Amino acid sequence: MSPMTIFLVDDHMVVRAGLKMLISAQSDMVVVGEAEDGESAWREIKDRCPNVVIMDISMPVMNGIQATERIKQVCPEVKVLVMSVHDDTSYLRQMLAVGAAGYILKHTAADALIQAIRVVAAGGLYLEPSLAEHVVDRYVRRPTAATALLGTELSEREREVVSGVVQGYSNKEIATQLSLSVKTVETYRARAMEKLGLTSRAALVRYAIDHGWLHTA
Repeated sequence: MSPMTIFLVDDHMVVRAGLKMLISAQSDMVVVGEAEDGESAWREIKDRCPNVVIMDISMPVMNGIQATERIKQVCPEVKVLVMSVHDDTSYLRQMLAVGAAGYILKHTAADALIQAIRVVAAGGLYLEPSLAEHVVDRYVRRPTAATALLGTELSEREREVVSGVVQGYSNKEIATQLSLSVKTVETYRARAMEKLGLTSRAALVRYAIDHGWLHTA
């Protein structure tokens, strides 16, 4: 029987090296490739179509949400297992919405990761236990309702920053208005953009208009 093929996507070399060592120790698994960003990942994966892709979310060039969506379009049979530091259920819902088969946190024990790989490879759904209870009823049992929530679950601060951005204020002006540092505003802005799967202010403004956050004349 051929070994299960695994592709690693993470922008930290140390993380990839650790995962490769762990997975290679399994007699029925083999790492067939790795990438440090979503863009290079999906370009390689579309030609290889491995059994399982272990996908980070926060990466340069193209994040894991966008990469997963592209991968599932070109290789729908590939199972994507998200491995992230984000314990925010909005990220979990977004990844499930674009086709991920599992979501696990980076601090999870090694044996749990191997179990998650086996579960998704077999066609199952693996969810981080600490997050599963918050989304199973809303996503697995009612996927339409959960998909409608995609991108809407920003924190109050993230919404305040996004509101300032779409109204044309600079990060410095937003920082003054909210009594925050510019660096903090930049962090909230980047986090909100990532949650929404957007990469530019223009895209953010269009999203705000489409979702009734900002009305055109």
